Amino acid sequence: MANTYSISDLSKEFDLTTRAIRFYEDMGLLEPARSGPGGRIRVYSARDRTRLKLTLRAKRLGLSLTEAKDLIDMYDSPRDTGPQLKKFLVVLAVHRQQLESQWADLQATIDEVKTHEKEARAMLARADKAVVKK
Repeated sequence: MANTYSISDLSKEFDLTTRAIRFYEDMGLLEPARSGPGGRIRVYSARDRTRLKLTLRAKRLGLSLTEAKDLIDMYDSPRDTGPQLKKFLVVLAVHRQQLESQWADLQATIDEVKTHEKEARAMLARADKAVVKK
């Protein structure tokens, strides 16, 4: 029998809440089988486990869940890897540009903070000199 996983198995393995796993299921990233009375017990396959792992990897890269789903779904379809890789490269390029823009904004903010720190230190030094002279 193929490996199957409960929601608590995946929750423990990936350090996620069961609510997060159900959310990924609602987003169409996972498609567990159902068992038990009324189909209340989720049974995740090795495919679901792999899709969860890829989803978390995409999330670490900063991709949206929609982008992650689009890319992961491409790998489920019959493969011509050329189009898949081209789409992946486009998504990565856009994401890299966003990160570089954010990095530039952060650098500008850091530079501004440094300038304010320098000015505040100079003002403090002048205030300290004025107190000593009195």
